[in-house]
Amino acid sequence: MAQSSTDDASAYDQLLAKYKRIANVENAGGILSWDQQVMMPDAGTPARSQQLSALSALSHELLTDDEFGELLDAAEADDPTDEQADVLRELRRDYERAVRVPNELVEQISAASSEAIPAWKQAKAEDDFETFAPHLEKHVELKRQYAEHIDPDRDPYEVLFEDYEPCLPLEQAEEILAEVREVLVEMIAEVRESDVELAVDAFEGEFPADEQEELVRDALSALGYPWDRGRLDTAPHPFSSGTQFDARVTTRYDESDPLGSLFSTIHEFGHALYTLGLADEHYGSPLGEDRNLSVHESQSRLWENHVGRSRAFWQHFLPTFTEHFPEVDASVEEAYEAANQVYEDNLIRVEADELTYHLHIVIRFELERALVSGDLAVEDVPEAWNDKYEEYLGIRPETDSEGCLQDIHWAYGNFGYFPTYSLGSIMSAQLFAAAEDDIENLDEKIADGEFADLRDWLRENVHQHGRRYETNELVRRATGADFTADDFLDYVQSKYTHLYDL
Repeated sequence: MAQSSTDDASAYDQLLAKYKRIANVENAGGILSWDQQVMMPDAGTPARSQQLSALSALSHELLTDDEFGELLDAAEADDPTDEQADVLRELRRDYERAVRVPNELVEQISAASSEAIPAWKQAKAEDDFETFAPHLEKHVELKRQYAEHIDPDRDPYEVLFEDYEPCLPLEQAEEILAEVREVLVEMIAEVRESDVELAVDAFEGEFPADEQEELVRDALSALGYPWDRGRLDTAPHPFSSGTQFDARVTTRYDESDPLGSLFSTIHEFGHALYTLGLADEHYGSPLGEDRNLSVHESQSRLWENHVGRSRAFWQHFLPTFTEHFPEVDASVEEAYEAANQVYEDNLIRVEADELTYHLHIVIRFELERALVSGDLAVEDVPEAWNDKYEEYLGIRPETDSEGCLQDIHWAYGNFGYFPTYSLGSIMSAQLFAAAEDDIENLDEKIADGEFADLRDWLRENVHQHGRRYETNELVRRATGADFTADDFLDYVQSKYTHLYDL
């Protein structure tokens, strides 16, 4: 009897075929999750919870199957090429991590997330932490179990952090964050003591949501968002999800704050552009997937801050803004100042300025570490949250909706996620500085609305590589230097010293 084509295929090819099936299952789950947050009727939760749980369990079963492990062993022993070795490194990490976690626990975590999301939405809308508290309690317990299965001898938070940033040691991440925190605390204090008055009222007024939507659609088009591979919708907490063939963005609208929706949309554009920049031919392979959340966040923060909040961008985009809202009578400099003011009383992370933003992250980082370790009880989260805001930012939330219920991440059980936001911001400065060195007159190009060179640079140096390189190596190849906070600190010190005459 003749051998089948499957039998003839190398162990590596068979392994990749199996992984592609896993990727397709997970991407299908991503679409269901997107629908749950954007379009699904409120009453659809019981069925959606079961659907997502089933897909999560199936993905886990496929990854931990004995044959997957056997093919992985065989492929590693079969003299792989450099590219194959990079893929096998990633698959080995995924496999070794997943095989330690019982399938039943994976299902429980997925189901808990599906049930927690609508509970969080309700709790936030009604300012009622007690509605969400049992779901948070369940997530904390499940994630402790999850970390213990993977490695019972390590700090469980360190294990959870690796779900989102598997390549940077937590110790390196903490050192970078500590350096930034030390500088920013002093800088924020100097800003608050400054006598400089920025044009903070440049965008005051009422801005209808439907016109804001038209504005942010124009922004997406100007930046180069390919509408044939994406779409724009609204969600309680803006996010982007998808693949290189379909990367969607969401935003939200506050009729008194048009910059909020604009920067949120540009932020999610950065995420989507990264996803869309992954190589089409590697779809369903680690080479066609993003490196991790730190790198992903570097892309969103690069476009939001280094482009969207730049003077050059407002030189280009202010006429479009005033076309939609002719009542706004602001100069480019006033628009730039309004887009970069440091808030003294902002409670909301996604609306925070570049400097205080990182203290928002530090608060979440410290609280979730305490939750996971057992040093903080779920019932004490609101008070602990408010105390830290008062200590670090000098403000105290009056409601839980503005406090501990503002983020959706804990509804997913995403402990270890938040540090990647600051790490990504720090990385974005290093990447943008390298792009400025390589692209002649980049600032002038942005002012002229020419973003193609920057998009191409990011695709060549970051996007197209997928998971080929680990974080430090990716940064080193793109910038010629190790990942540090140096460029970020130079950037914020130069920018805000000029703005506030520090």
